[in-house]
Order: sequence, then C-alpha cells, then structure tokens
Amino acid sequence: METDNSHSPTSTPERWLEKVAPEKHKGLFKVFLGYSPGVGKTYSMLSEAIRRHERGEDVVVGVVETHGRTPTAELAAQMECVPRKKIDFRGTTFEEMDIDAILARRPQVVLIDELAHTNIEGSRHRKRYEDVMEILDARIDVLSTVNIQHIESVTPVVQSLTGVTVRETVPDWVLQRADEVVMVDLTPEALQMRMQRGDIYPSERIDTALANFFRRGNLIALREMALQYVARAVDRTLDEYVKKKRLGTRWAVHERVVVCISSNPASQQLIARGARMAEGAGGDLYVVHVDTGESHSEQQERTLDSNRRFARNLKAELVELHGKSVPLAVAEFVLQKRATQVIFGRSAVHGLKKYLYYWQIQRFLQNAPFVDVHIITQE
Repeated sequence: METDNSHSPTSTPERWLEKVAPEKHKGLFKVFLGYSPGVGKTYSMLSEAIRRHERGEDVVVGVVETHGRTPTAELAAQMECVPRKKIDFRGTTFEEMDIDAILARRPQVVLIDELAHTNIEGSRHRKRYEDVMEILDARIDVLSTVNIQHIESVTPVVQSLTGVTVRETVPDWVLQRADEVVMVDLTPEALQMRMQRGDIYPSERIDTALANFFRRGNLIALREMALQYVARAVDRTLDEYVKKKRLGTRWAVHERVVVCISSNPASQQLIARGARMAEGAGGDLYVVHVDTGESHSEQQERTLDSNRRFARNLKAELVELHGKSVPLAVAEFVLQKRATQVIFGRSAVHGLKKYLYYWQIQRFLQNAPFVDVHIITQE
C-alpha cells in the first residue's frame, strides 16, 4: 500500500534543507586582497555582491569607501546601504559603520570595506576587524577588503621597501580566520596607467604618487608579497582539507624539500643542493638533524653548528628531531609536513657500513613511500 507524503512536514525543498543542512555557527568570511590602492578590491567586492543579490541573497552595504571613484560609486548605488552611525568627537561629527543597525537588519551578507580601518573614539570597537568578528559571530556572512601592506607581519618589510609609514594594521590571525582570500590582481604597468588617467587619485596627487609609493619597483615587490601570501593561504586550506578528509601524503601541491644533515662537514653540500631545488620550485626548505642521544666530540659539535649557520644563511627552517632511529624520525616528519623531496647524503663507506646505510634508506622508504628521495654522494 502506498502512502501519500505530499503533505508531510519534510515534503517541501525548504523543509528538507532545514532538516539535513548543518546549523550555521558563524558567518562566512571572504576577503579581497590587493597589493596597492587602485587595483579594484572594492569594485570586485561590489560586483560579487550584486551577483549574489541577483541570485536571491539578501545583501547590504555596511560600509563602502568609494574615494570619489565614479565606477565604484555607481556599483555601490545599486545596493541597499545601512545608514552609518554619527559620532561626535572633539566638536566634530564622524560617521562609522552602525553594527547595531546591521545586527537588527540581519541580512545574509554584509559588505565591510577597508578591514584595517581604525574606528573613531567612542565606537564600540577600536578596529573595524573587531566589528567584523562580532557580525560573523551573529552568523552573518561578510565580504571585506584589505591591502597587503596592512597585514601586521608584512608591514615592517613594506615600510622599509617603500619608505611609507603604515599606520593601520590587521593582525595575521584575522586573515587566517577568513574562509576565502581572493587576490585582486593588476599588472604594475596597468596600475600606473590607471593612476595617470586619474582613475585612482585626483590630478594634483598623481605625480607625487607615481614618484613615491607607485614606483614600478615598489609595485612589483608588493605584488610579489601579495601573491606569496595568497599562495600560503591556499596551502593552509589544502592542509586543513587533507587532515579533515584524511587523504594522506600524496596530496601535496606546494614543494617542500627536506635535507637531512649530520656533523659531517660535507652536509653543507646537501644543504646547498636542497636550497637550489627549493628555490627552483618556489618551495620551502627544511634542514633536519636527528638527535639519537649519542655523544659528540667538541669538533663534531662545532661542525654541526657550522652546518646550522650555513642553513640559516640560506633561509632554511631548522628542525631538531629526537629519536633512536634516524629513518623513522625523518619519515614521521616528512609525513607530517607532506614533504615532496628528501635529500640524504652518502659518504664513501664499504663493507657492512654500506649495507647498514642502504637498510636504513629502505626503512625510510617503507614508512614514507610517496616522497622523492635524492641520495647525494658527499665528497
């Protein structure tokens, strides 16, 4: 006998989704990252917001800074905007994003421009990224923007490179909290052309900007920093996905080169080889020493320290492992880091030592089967 379920509580698609979809504990956080003002971060954010709105999502503007740019202002005018809150400070009225109004409105998505902005005194939070965290906690999705020079760990390098003081910063953990980081890219030449046309700053500021922050060398370096930052963010996302899905060590996109060293002076040959491989592949370099608990002579300790200094000079990450078995300790590290290349040294040994060496290599391969192994003869 058939049963008619057309009027059951879960018969509609909406009711079915309510039943099977997991409860949303926080809003999704998407950041549009640029390497300079004028690359189009805000424009890209608004374009995505309009597409989402056309698909039926409830999207509002919390705060968007157009900086007098007509195309950006025209896009912003197409969206519902939550009025800003007026705050009096020392006899002057300032406008800041109104968190309470956004929380009361409860949209699905809110646009919050310029993540590094410092709020005026009297606001609920000192920094705009703190406003964003509160809105995310209310299970509202946030689209935001930031430039690479405002990320705290990058700021000192940018200041020394460009000579421009960066006053507003965002802690790195804020970007790491993002569910998605999208780089809005433009070649330095195209960006300078936009500047010359007056698309970024008013005409009276163009020459000064092109002679200072917008110098071609600065833009190339800033763009490289932004690309590297996004690459690391993508790699972290892949790491989390691999761990969550338990996909194993074969899921490795970014090259990671591991060099195993000892107190042998010839270890520096291995480090140099590993550095060339890592640099050629645009990957990371790890120099690993395994402390098996055996005692070393003073000369061996001095040589080991010299090898470590050499590795530091080549920008390697030094790792000290502890274990009775060198191959097992290295294999465990390789699996943990999902390394793609491992370098071992081979000195001119004969007899039983030769067979012991190859036995240890075989033991490593049994425990880390999906990594490329390079055995380098040490002179």
